Amino acid sequence: MRLRLSDENAAFRDQLREFFNTRVPDEIRRTVAAQGHLSRDQLVASQQVLNAAGLAVPHWPVEWGGRDWTELQRQIWHEELTRAYVPPPLPFNANMVGPVIATFGSQEQKERFLPATANLDIWWSQGFSEPDAGSDLASLRTTAVRDGDEWVVNGQKTWTTLGQYGEWIFCLVRTDPDAPKKQMGISFLLVDMTTPGLEVRPIQLIDGGYEVNEVWFTDVRVPAGNLVGERGHGWDYAKFLLGNERVGVAPVGATKRVLTDAKGWAASVGLLTDPLVAARFVELENELLALELTALRVAANSADGKADPASSVLKLRGTQLQQEVSELAMDLAGPAAAASFAGDGSTAPGWARAATPVYLNLRKASIYSGSNEIQRQIIARTILGL
Repeated sequence: MRLRLSDENAAFRDQLREFFNTRVPDEIRRTVAAQGHLSRDQLVASQQVLNAAGLAVPHWPVEWGGRDWTELQRQIWHEELTRAYVPPPLPFNANMVGPVIATFGSQEQKERFLPATANLDIWWSQGFSEPDAGSDLASLRTTAVRDGDEWVVNGQKTWTTLGQYGEWIFCLVRTDPDAPKKQMGISFLLVDMTTPGLEVRPIQLIDGGYEVNEVWFTDVRVPAGNLVGERGHGWDYAKFLLGNERVGVAPVGATKRVLTDAKGWAASVGLLTDPLVAARFVELENELLALELTALRVAANSADGKADPASSVLKLRGTQLQQEVSELAMDLAGPAAAASFAGDGSTAPGWARAATPVYLNLRKASIYSGSNEIQRQIIARTILGL
């Protein structure tokens, strides 16, 4: 089965394809194609190219840089972006805090933060998970106590992705420890990461990188005006944010692109004609087509600031397929997959050296944005009515 576009949408796709392949610096796209680590400067440069053309935050309100596109056009945008090896706009900015501020923030917050957030003039970090509050996020313990015109924040956040680059962090904090339900005592706070008392500590991952961090707050003073929306409604804003995030964590285009690349890798080591290998490719291609259709359905049914409950299906299956494709790449590499940290002088091809670190890094995919176990609970409750 193939999705067939109207002439208008096909022309729209072709325009985007030309832009992504000609306007984003080749050096950035080559890094993505080689599954390398993009630097902070590369990520900023890429997003600023997109933003200058009005292509960084198309799902935002038009007055803040969005485009009045259909859901199908947004899907085409994402597909062509990833197909061209262009890094997607920083999710903490584009898919998380930006939509929250645009929907629930004050006019002053919108004017202050949204243009800089879209252009990546501010690098946002996400301060949600804590050592004892991951999947059970409502159990968070980081507190914010009102003191005059300020909030005083104490506590710890962990697994803060790319927090070493962060300039501001959006946090869930407990502002009412006596609320009848733990979800009711949480607020959404914006914190300048240069504020005294805030410390970022890196965590080394199994793939050897330093992608995540701990963030410590010791009597960090935050202006009262940095509270988003109403006090005690942070849980509502977090659910809104996570609904947006789950749509984005099923990277259909990127996973399809890696699978296409893997066919070339399989051919290079003489495995593409193996019937068992071919069967794995066919199965994954069919699963990705089903995932793409699910993504379109979720986008079409998301309205009024609320994600369709099927976004949990998208997150669950999307991250599983990411992991399955990475496992296939590692299997294709065979013994060369052991050359994970070999230098450029290695005789192992670059894709084989990257296979194991990518496989290991993607083990996290079934945990972040709400673990897959939590997604199954959401599916059972909201879709199946169990």
